[in-house]
Amino acid sequence: MPANTYGYIRVSTREQNEDRQRIALREAGVPEKNVCMDKQSGKDFNRPQYKRMLRKLKKDDLLYIKSIDRLGRNYEEILRQWRFLTKEKGVDIVVLDMPLLDTRRGKDLMGTFLSDIVLQVLSFVAENERSNIRQRQAEGIAAAKARGVRFGRPPLPMPENFYGVHQAWRAKKITLEQAASACNMPVGTFYGKARRFEKTE
Repeated sequence: MPANTYGYIRVSTREQNEDRQRIALREAGVPEKNVCMDKQSGKDFNRPQYKRMLRKLKKDDLLYIKSIDRLGRNYEEILRQWRFLTKEKGVDIVVLDMPLLDTRRGKDLMGTFLSDIVLQVLSFVAENERSNIRQRQAEGIAAAKARGVRFGRPPLPMPENFYGVHQAWRAKKITLEQAASACNMPVGTFYGKARRFEKTE
């Protein structure tokens, strides 16, 4: 049977537009029916359309992706998947944004060596960028907190009977469950508020 050509598209969120990737695959000659797309994070390969595509791919088939970070964002996982596809399944891969990553060319030792080096560098860059985004988010949140910006829902005000119920609970007149119920709170919430109240006393 003749080899088939496939294309894989991934966007991180449902709001992101996949048109750029779809146009690039169409221009590369990938049939629309052979384009698989996932709308989710690239942190791992637990993606429904990617798994479906894996089941279809056969030896000597050709897989196109727009850029290496569309395959994934996790350095080790990208390398593992690349080797699984090329070595175990015998599939050729073409990364459109990086002509050096075309396994159809340079099947000799030097070509494979160069392809592996480029892949490792690009995979590292993709994961490094993901780490940098996380770090920038964390730094942004820390800076906002330092300016007094509060995150999450504001705490609910204490019920009017809290202090009396708290005293009764501490005096062992009622159980923790009864105290929480009297304040219309989950047990954990009542206990947490009680601990914080006692520390400020």
